Amino acid sequence: MNRRLSRRAVMSGAAATAALGMSGCLQNPDPAGGGGGGTVERYTPGDTPGSGTVSILGAFGGQERDAFMASLEDFQADSGITIEYTPDSDFTNTVQQRVGAGAAPDIALFPQPGGMFDLAEQGTITPIDVYLDYDQLNSTLIPGFLDSARLQGRVYGAPMRMACKSLIWYPKKAYEEGGYADEPATMQELYQITDQMKADGITPWSDGWGADQATGWVGTDWIEEFMLRVHGPVVYDDWVKHRMPFNAKEVVEVFDLVGDLLKTEGNVLGGTDAIISTPFSEAPLPLFDDPPKAMLVRQGNFVTGFFPEDVQANMDEEVGVYAMPTWEGGFDGQPILGGGDLATLFTLNDDTVKVMEFLTSDKFGGEWAEAGGWLSPHRTFDQSLYSSEITRQIAEIASEAAAFRYDGSDLMPTAVGAGSFWKGMVEWLQGAKTSQEVCDEIENGWPK
Repeated sequence: MNRRLSRRAVMSGAAATAALGMSGCLQNPDPAGGGGGGTVERYTPGDTPGSGTVSILGAFGGQERDAFMASLEDFQADSGITIEYTPDSDFTNTVQQRVGAGAAPDIALFPQPGGMFDLAEQGTITPIDVYLDYDQLNSTLIPGFLDSARLQGRVYGAPMRMACKSLIWYPKKAYEEGGYADEPATMQELYQITDQMKADGITPWSDGWGADQATGWVGTDWIEEFMLRVHGPVVYDDWVKHRMPFNAKEVVEVFDLVGDLLKTEGNVLGGTDAIISTPFSEAPLPLFDDPPKAMLVRQGNFVTGFFPEDVQANMDEEVGVYAMPTWEGGFDGQPILGGGDLATLFTLNDDTVKVMEFLTSDKFGGEWAEAGGWLSPHRTFDQSLYSSEITRQIAEIASEAAAFRYDGSDLMPTAVGAGSFWKGMVEWLQGAKTSQEVCDEIENGWPK
């Protein structure tokens, strides 16, 4: 297995400047700068009184809605503002339709930045630097989060929830009995652990990409994880935003590196055919067989909802987790791939600003954290409020990240991120096309 990228490749011009570029891309934007909204005057409290009611549109319902509203009860009582939250499973289309019809909500919670950017270009969203203390907000967030909401120099949304994808899960008791290290510093060290597992007669990895029409999205995560680690956040940004072609040599090299891991015989349970046919929700299950059929799964924090019920009931004792390690010779720092709900403002007045200030602060979410299933994007959030030790561990992993980056396929045009990229990953894993061929095809089909 080729586990080290050549020094020439790692230190290409773009990658070598990654660390230097990190500080520059997170500056407080110029209020008179670009973006679809043009110049917007700084908000002054008292100039635009509210009505006492603020409407919010989001994508989550059920228990998540209940936990969200519980997190707003004290705020509503103290402020005198009534919050009306509407969940919509077809949020992406609904928010576009409502804005187009002149019936935009006061605030919308975007689960992906793409739709937010579309509306920002139309000038319907107020940039956050108009009404929030940008520097104060940025100082408490995990580095890089605000950059995920930046368009042409302005930031149009601020996170109120985080998802963390860069996690390696393992069956705690069996893993510890095997004597495997639980804090590998690099991917190369993790590969040594997987070699030890194979020597012990255990298949290291379980993986599943099956998701009906969305089959392949898990594969895009693998590429994104390696792009961040091997080439760093700045090159990652250039790739996602198409400032560099999809078939650039850095991308092709990463495909090959991921192939070394997933396609090497004995590394993944059932081989490449099983990866395609196994639903992503079932990939963790072999870890909890007795004895385990595999030891490792790479997946986001949401995956715990698919663990066996008895494991979920005793997570802290049954499950271990650590951050997907860095790449030796690559980006100097721990990056985290993830996502989150971005709060955006359509109606600017005293009441909506107060709600946005609370939603996007490190004081929001205590009740949701206690209920479970929620992570704060703030490093300064009180982690003692989380309902389990493993959730606190994940929050700590994210808080200590050198850089956070949004899932790349969510930022790419839909025809790519939810189309040719997914399809290309399946063809590549099955061996129907080489790394170069898949990257060429995706580049050639990128929307003009």
